[in-house]
Order: sequence, then C-alpha cells, then structure tokens
Amino acid sequence: MRVVSQLWSELLAVLAALIGAVPYIIGYVILILLCAFIWTFIKKLLTPKHDYGSLKTVTFGDESAVTSNTVASVVSVVLIFLMWGAFTGSKYLPSFMHMPGAFAGESSFIYTATADGQSDDATVSVLVFSSSEPVEAPEVDGGDGFAKNDSIALPVYRTELFRVDRNDEIGRADGALITAVDGQPIEPGGSVNVAFGEVAMTAKGTLNIKPSTGIQMEPIWLPAPEAVVSRLGEIATVGFRNSTLAEHLGFSLFRVIVGFILGALVGIPLGYAMGLSDWFRGWFDPIVEFMRPVPPLALIPLVIIWAGIGEVGKIILLFLAALWIMAIAARSGVSGVRISKVHAAYSLGASKWQIMRHVIIPNSLPEIFTGARVAMGVCWGTVVAAELVAAEKGAGMMIMVASKFQSTDIVLMGIILIGIIGFSIDMLMRLAEKWLVPWKGKG
Repeated sequence: MRVVSQLWSELLAVLAALIGAVPYIIGYVILILLCAFIWTFIKKLLTPKHDYGSLKTVTFGDESAVTSNTVASVVSVVLIFLMWGAFTGSKYLPSFMHMPGAFAGESSFIYTATADGQSDDATVSVLVFSSSEPVEAPEVDGGDGFAKNDSIALPVYRTELFRVDRNDEIGRADGALITAVDGQPIEPGGSVNVAFGEVAMTAKGTLNIKPSTGIQMEPIWLPAPEAVVSRLGEIATVGFRNSTLAEHLGFSLFRVIVGFILGALVGIPLGYAMGLSDWFRGWFDPIVEFMRPVPPLALIPLVIIWAGIGEVGKIILLFLAALWIMAIAARSGVSGVRISKVHAAYSLGASKWQIMRHVIIPNSLPEIFTGARVAMGVCWGTVVAAELVAAEKGAGMMIMVASKFQSTDIVLMGIILIGIIGFSIDMLMRLAEKWLVPWKGKG
C-alpha cells in the first residue's frame, strides 16, 4: 500500500505540473495559429504558384501535397529565439520585449515591534544587487525608539532570513514581537507584499526577505543567448579540458559514423535474410525482437565490463544501437515489396539475382533510408550518454563536466551543437535519399 500511495502522489505531482503547463501550451498554439493566419493572408496578396501541387483539387489528406513550409520553419525558429531572449533579458532584444525581470536596486519596508504594551516602527533598507561579488549593506541611522533601523544586502533571485530585532533595545528574547510590516498585520506563517517583493514570517518570528523574481529565468537555469554565444567563441578558440571544440565534436561524430556504418553493414544483410528466408526469419526474429526494445543505455555497464571505457567500447555500443534498427528497416523493406512486381519480373524470365538486384533492393531502399535516419538519431543520443559515463573527449563529456560546475551556458551550447549536427546529418541523408532513391513515393 505504501508503494501504491507513493506512486499515486507522484502521479498527482506529474498531473499538477502538466496542468500548470497548459496555459503556456495554449498560448504557443494560439501563436502558431496566428502566424498561420497572417501568412495565409499574405500569400493571397502574392503571385500564386502554378505547379503540380497548385493544380490538385484535393489536397487535404494527400501526403504528396503536404510539404514543409519554409516560412513556417523560419518563423518557428525565430520565435523560439525571441522567447529565449525575452525570458532571459537578452541584450540582443530591445528592453520593451523583455519579460518582467527580478528586482534589483534599493528599497525598504517598515516593521512594527510591540513590547511591554508599547509599539515602535523601524525601517529596514534593502539592497538587492545583481553583481557576482558580494555587496555591503548600506549604512543607516539607528533612530530614536527601541526598535532600530537596519539594512540588508542580498543577491537577486535569493531570499534571506533576517532578524530585525538583533540591534533593537528590546528584542525577541525580551518579549518583543513583530506585529506589522508596512502597516499590514503579520503573524508567524504569514506574509506581506511590499514594494520590492514579499516579507514573510517564520514560525519562530524571524522575517524572511523575498525580493521579486519576476518571470525571467535565472541565468543558472537558462542563460541568455549572448552568454552561450560568448562561451562558444571562448571554447572554440581556447578549448575545453585541453581539447578544442572541433576535437570534442569530431570525436563524437567519428564514433557515431563508425558505429552506424558497422551496424548498417551487419543489419541490412541480416534484415534481407530475415525478409527472404523463413529459416533466417525464425532463427533471428526472437533475437532481434528481444534486443529491439532494450535501450542502448542499459548496455553501457556490460560494454564497459567487456570492452573497457575506450573507443572500442563506445563503438560497440553504437553498433548495437544501429544494428537492430537497420535490421528491422531492411526486413520491413523486403516485406513491403509488391508481389505483383516480383511476378512481373519472373514472367519476363528474371533470375533470383536479377529480381534481387532490380526489384527487391530498389523497392526496399526507401524503408532502409528511413531506418538509417532513425538509427543515426539514436546513435547521437547514445554517444552523448556513453560519453557522460566515461570519456576524455566528446560533446557528452563536455556537457557532463560543465554540469558538475553548474556551467549552464556550456551545457546549453553543447545541446544546441548536438542538435544542429544531428539535424545537418538528417538533412544530408534526406538529400542522399532524394538522389539515390528518386522513385520513392511514385509507385
């Protein structure tokens, strides 16, 4: 029952997080629809295209009529960077596009202390600084009453417990109580909104100073674009952990390409054998279907035990990540060949080798290329995870080391570079498919 209760509480927490994200998702969807509406209106003002797609009378549900809209892609990427800059206060954007940020500057609040039937007010000057170096609290005049003026300095995005009665003539130990902040009553567990944020009271009567954090992200969670660009230039020229950025990315790319090629060289013939022979299908099908759902990351401990933490172990892991995907893609490609084409080739007197060469291989290539794109994406994710475990060079190692020192700009830089390289590889594979398999989707 305790496990069920724990799982239920975790499920409720996940649902609460999803519900909290709903307004942002709805806003993003509205933004997409608004951009689509604007672009549709603009297209009507432009010269219409006169191509094959424009001549179709039915396009809804026709996959050949739906192609990637370049304008939508550009707007999508630009909006992502605009939102990134807006929520981080980027210098690349004008200030009116910034979301409300954390409070920084000088402010104050007045607290009311009550002791022995008398009350007195004192002012606490608050300095919230954004510099990386600590700043001294401003000097203030103590005042004439038993409650003395005080001051505090704290960095942005931080809260701090502050005993305002530490310099009072009658403190908490003498029975004094804080009863109001800025004229608003306060008690243990309560809070009061002030000009710079919030002042809360703990159960023991200590005030907790909470400057407003706004809705911008703290740099340690999400650095601004210029911080990532600056870090990229620094690592590209100076290097990271005694290796240049090109060396880190080059090692990762080398591992992925070698592991993928080895997986394809073994997986494609295996898939053809499974698709053409019932004996091979029966022999290897349990093995392939057993290994297919096993994530490559689960094999890392075994690979390290068997092959060590060097390059051989990483390439073996990537080989296994690509092998099963390529085998299933090739098997699916062979199984998807129309039997009518095979019968037509036989009726023309073709041999088995000619059928293999001119019918099965050409018609299975589209499935193989689709599997290759999937396998390459899996290999990219696997190599980064493998480098997180043990590596001296690589994008994953760079991210792992940076995360230990909370260098979020390096982590984000590595993620962006991995995504760009992965996307570039996928685009190259699409071009190769378009060049090598021009008959795809044409029956």
